[in-house]
Amino acid sequence: MNFISLLLLTAVIIFACVILNNFSSRIGIPYLLLFILLGMLFGSDGLFRIEFDNLSVTRDVCSAALIFIMFYGGFGTNWKRARKRAAPSIALASAGVAGTAVLTGVFSHFALGLPLLESMILGSAVSSTDAASVFSILRSRKLNLRDNTASILEMESGSNDPFSYLMTNVCILIAAGSTGPGGILSMALLQIVLGILFGAGIALAGKAVLQKIHFANDGFNLVFVFGIAVLSYALPERLGGNGYLSTYIVGIVIGNADIPGKKELVHFFDGLTDICQMLIFFLLGLLSFPSRLPSVALPACILSLFMILVARPAVVFALGRPFGMRLPQILLISWAGLRGASSIVFAIMAVTELDLSFDLFHMVFFVVLISILLQGSLLPKAAEKLNMIDESEDVMKTFNDYSEERPVEFIRIRIPTGHPFAGQTLSEAALPPGTLAVMLERGGTRMVPEGTTRMEAGDELILTAPSAGQEEALDITEIPVDKESPFLGKALKDISRENGLIIQIIRENHTLIPDGQTRIREGDLLILHRGK
Repeated sequence: MNFISLLLLTAVIIFACVILNNFSSRIGIPYLLLFILLGMLFGSDGLFRIEFDNLSVTRDVCSAALIFIMFYGGFGTNWKRARKRAAPSIALASAGVAGTAVLTGVFSHFALGLPLLESMILGSAVSSTDAASVFSILRSRKLNLRDNTASILEMESGSNDPFSYLMTNVCILIAAGSTGPGGILSMALLQIVLGILFGAGIALAGKAVLQKIHFANDGFNLVFVFGIAVLSYALPERLGGNGYLSTYIVGIVIGNADIPGKKELVHFFDGLTDICQMLIFFLLGLLSFPSRLPSVALPACILSLFMILVARPAVVFALGRPFGMRLPQILLISWAGLRGASSIVFAIMAVTELDLSFDLFHMVFFVVLISILLQGSLLPKAAEKLNMIDESEDVMKTFNDYSEERPVEFIRIRIPTGHPFAGQTLSEAALPPGTLAVMLERGGTRMVPEGTTRMEAGDELILTAPSAGQEEALDITEIPVDKESPFLGKALKDISRENGLIIQIIRENHTLIPDGQTRIREGDLLILHRGK
């Protein structure tokens, strides 16, 4: 296949993935599953029969794509909300992974007759939950869950891949006989310690640069953060640390920092991770041989049912109860333990390093298919049956790309000499019905006008509705105040002007013209001016 043909094929595949993404929301099947099926359709056993069986290339490409998926998993997590349930999330992401790996490995050894060490490799590979699958279902189906369950699932699924990666590496080293127990323990500790240290160091340095240095080209902040994501993985990995752990920590810190151009960063990495997910799932589907799946179907189904009905619930119950989780929440978190691309990638790592007695790749591949199809498709129904839906919440608030600020179209009217408003008070001016004056600018000074305020030639009047006269758009936003708002309970005089100028407050359907002593309440709607 020549270069032009490859480009044409790539374009066709991308368009097909986009179409399938829209189609999946209608039929209730996670779109990631459709990407895998599309890859199988193009693969060696599919209709288009593209010969591709290079495990090493697949491992390297998918590992690189996981960097950005891991980074954005942290970047997109709203730490302000997630930190309330960080303890159980971290417990599930670490001890939960270990527990799932051990239970699954022991079961595979005794029930499926696999060698114990190879069983532990299998258990380690499938021990983490998939952030891409969990995030896509929560967002696409707008699953507003009780008891901060969405935050727990997001943080757990976003941070448990590094621990699954660590356990898989440990099992591979033991199977290869390359080091003893002491060396294994040292390697594991080194991975965790270096992952945390490099993650924290790179994150703080990157945050400082983004906050203090203004790039000559606005697009270079995107390039800089892209470089941070790559460095946060490559540097610790080079020195024996856990690159995925470092990358996730950097994503958390940068994503929750007050940095310029954050909205553009969100859009950029949102699109980039979508491409990475398409690439990973399509490539894994392309690498698979559907003709080999029947040979692993029975053991994979048995293993999947054990993980869904026994291993995952047991681990979540053991770790969740000490944190006060109710039974419905435990059951929902158990059901939401979707397996995904990272499990298959970790399986490929083992296959490229070891000569195993069974088809690990297709076994894990089949387990992932069952998990996404069964658990992913039924997750919204499970949440409903367990009465875990909270209509008063908004799951999008748990992600950093959610914005409480809603743009409002305000109009600036200049009042030249001879204008009908010149010399009149606001109460005397014939303002169009439905308009409201929110600010008056005079000689570089802003004021909140009242009915007795007299307008003068040269003033600039800001209204909430279009009016005759010269006008231009104004940067004004609405911000609703809820119990999580940083403005809640503060007096206006205590709010930094860097946040903007609060020119009005809508409270219980009444409009207030605030002063410095006005205190913000829950349920208020703030009218904020962010102009110069």
